[in-house]
Formats: sequence, structure tokens, C-alpha cells
Amino acid sequence: MSFIKTYRKHFTTVGLIWAGCLILFVFAYIIVFAPQRKSKKQVENQLAETQRMYDFAINATKEETKIRLKEEIENLQAKLKDFVIEFEESANLTFDISLLANEKKVDSFSIKDQENRRGSAEAELEHLRENYINISFEGGFNQFAAFLNALERHRPVVFVDNFRITRSQQEDKGNKVDMKLAVLVRKRQDS
Repeated sequence: MSFIKTYRKHFTTVGLIWAGCLILFVFAYIIVFAPQRKSKKQVENQLAETQRMYDFAINATKEETKIRLKEEIENLQAKLKDFVIEFEESANLTFDISLLANEKKVDSFSIKDQENRRGSAEAELEHLRENYINISFEGGFNQFAAFLNALERHRPVVFVDNFRITRSQQEDKGNKVDMKLAVLVRKRQDS
């Protein structure tokens, strides 16, 4: 015990020096090494991204990759034709819808183009625009369902924006149906 009492001052001094060094090292780590660690992580992420782009570029130069990408583009263009009508063919669309109405034998069929709505998504679309069509006819529920089914199967796709069915006041007449349709049209490409 006398040993501890004699060197107590030395132990206290050494302990304070160790505690001061520990605080100094923690502070140096926070100031110097932590930002370097963050910077190292960013550089590693950039390296990984650059490596991914390099690998993609190498793969893109291979002939089988070019063939596969070309086939994929052709498949996507074929799928696009299911949803988008060419600008030149958009005039035939009302005729096609009229033929569908004749096939389903609806009465008092009328069709007209609607001016594009304000606030539509057209401003956001660079290569496509929305065309709206109003149709009205008279018919029973089965005729309406058959006509709606034929519209849903039409290619390019015709979207039914909304519809309204008004019950007829006369027994021998069908219900009045008003429908608003939307179609996607590829914008005319000015050369």
C-alpha cells in the first residue's frame, strides 16, 4: 500500500496524460479520418458506377448484344403500335368505330372529335398527344356491353374516359348512351 501512496502523484499524472491523449486521438479521428472515410466511400461508389458503365459499353460492342437489343427494340415498337395510332391513320379511327357500332346494331349512332381538354398531359408528352372522341347511341344493355367489349379489343387501344347511360322514357326505345373516348396519337414529325 505504501507503494501506491508514494507513486500516487505519478499514477494521476500518467492517467491524466492518457486521458488527454485519448481525447486528442478521438478528436483527430473525428476531424481527419471520418471525412476521409466518407470521401473514400464516394470514390468507391463512383468507381463501381464507372466500372458498370465500362462493362455495359464492352457488352454493347459484342455482336450478340447488338442483335438482342435490336430484337428488344422491335418487340417494344410492336407493343407500342397496340397503344398508339399514327397521325396519318387517326382520321380512319372514327370510321373504324362507326363500323363497330354498325356491327353491334346500335341506333342513332353519332360520333365527333372533341377539342383537346385544357390541362391535359399533352404539354408533358413530346411525341404523343391525346385525341378525344364523343360518341352517343341508343341501345339495350346487351348492345352497350357488346359495343364496349369491341372497343376494348380494338387495336390500337381505345380508352373509355367515361360514359353515361340515360334510361329511355319510351318502352320500345333503347337507353341513351354517351361515351367519351381517348386515344394516343403519335405527333406529326416535322422535318
